[in-house]
Amino acid sequence: MNDLAESRFWIAVASKDHVMTGVANRFMQANHGKRSPLRRVSPGDRIIYYSSKLTYGEETACQAFTAIGEVKEGEIYTADMGNGFMPARRDVEFYDCVDVSIRPLIPDLQFIKDKQHWGYMFRFGFFEIFREDYERIAQKMLLN
Repeated sequence: MNDLAESRFWIAVASKDHVMTGVANRFMQANHGKRSPLRRVSPGDRIIYYSSKLTYGEETACQAFTAIGEVKEGEIYTADMGNGFMPARRDVEFYDCVDVSIRPLIPDLQFIKDKQHWGYMFRFGFFEIFREDYERIAQKMLLN
């Protein structure tokens, strides 16, 4: 892991099944493959994935942080997923981690302004968070 001093910290939102595909293949996508969120990240930035659902298009809740990693050197690229779907991606070194429920963390996360309506922020699909929030979540997720 690179030094955190020059990093920015991000939350991306995706179903856990989609996150696990990215982890297995060492890439990130955001906002259904849009390029604009990926333009905001730089090598060395940290990314945490939040999954509200276990499987895309289904209702089974997950409500957990499901992956954490560091954006690697390299440019944004596209992948041909068929049927005209060409999502933008960036390479990420994902860390060994465990899923962490968001619920016990809600009171302590600065980026969640309204603790009663905590899910609101995640509707944006991709957003920057404070270093302290990243460290609080990472401490629970990381295995080493």
